[in-house]
Amino acid sequence: MGDVLAVVEQRRGNIRGVSFEVVSVAAGIAQGMGGTAHAMVIGGGGVSSAASDLGRFGAGKVLAAESDALVEYHPQGFAYAVSAAVKAGGYDAVVFGATAQGKDLAPRVAALLDVPLASDITDVQVESGGIVAVRPVFAGKAFASVTFSASPALVSIRPNVFPAKENPAAGDVEAFDLAGLDPTAWTMQLKEFQPSGGGSKDVAEASVVVTGGRGMKGPENWGLLEGLRDALGEDAALGASRAVVDAGWRPHSEQVGQTGKTVAPKLYFALGISGAIQHLAGMRTSGTIVAVNKDPDAPIFQVADYGIVGDLFEVVPRIAEEVQKLKAGD
Repeated sequence: MGDVLAVVEQRRGNIRGVSFEVVSVAAGIAQGMGGTAHAMVIGGGGVSSAASDLGRFGAGKVLAAESDALVEYHPQGFAYAVSAAVKAGGYDAVVFGATAQGKDLAPRVAALLDVPLASDITDVQVESGGIVAVRPVFAGKAFASVTFSASPALVSIRPNVFPAKENPAAGDVEAFDLAGLDPTAWTMQLKEFQPSGGGSKDVAEASVVVTGGRGMKGPENWGLLEGLRDALGEDAALGASRAVVDAGWRPHSEQVGQTGKTVAPKLYFALGISGAIQHLAGMRTSGTIVAVNKDPDAPIFQVADYGIVGDLFEVVPRIAEEVQKLKAGD
């Protein structure tokens, strides 16, 4: 049949941007296999109202699994819901986002279904009726093409790698029966949910990203980048290199790169970042890249659209000042 299930993420009733990419990938796989893409959204009562846009990206049907026990993400509850839907629907493939939630959920579903999982993939094709997924290995220095020895094939896609393509489908919303859900049998209980980043824009979803590296010299200098971020507006977010996060200067939620988050903003600032291959793997698909570094031979300049060789402590305030002038109409 070739039907494919896309597992959608939502927060407080809002569909996350990566989920449109997930649905789009599922639709592409389903088309190659001669089937239909379905989407599944899980949450508390009324979460189905958030699913109206999923049909626009290729979901022929949307399964809404609603329960008061699933208002917040719960590993065992969500894994049960997805695995139950896969069994009931007879899907040949399931697509997740390789987000923090997806990296926790997808392996649990794979274990419940006793099938393999290809995680953090950057490409996927249907060849001779089977799925071939491509995923980075050795910290992005090489890529492996993998096939699946069991069905359904489970994959999680790296965010901001697959564009969300509009491919209108019916998008009919149906309630999914969670009669077998038994929260009393769960071996873990959710006590509290605290969003990371203090409510600031998620670096993976921002249209402008201001990222700092070791050239910032210390966490006490991050106010410089915050000033530029604030000048750029509410859709700008702060990012950090792995070296900065490893040093404890910034939280891991801001890390951009192979072992952090993949970003694809319209505008990316690389400030005091040399441009190691692991960092480039997480940001090179950005629309416009602006780099500031004292070293004229820094690898970051090879991918930058605009490069400034200079002291970032002098350059960044000037950029912020000019941005503020432009926004003020001066």
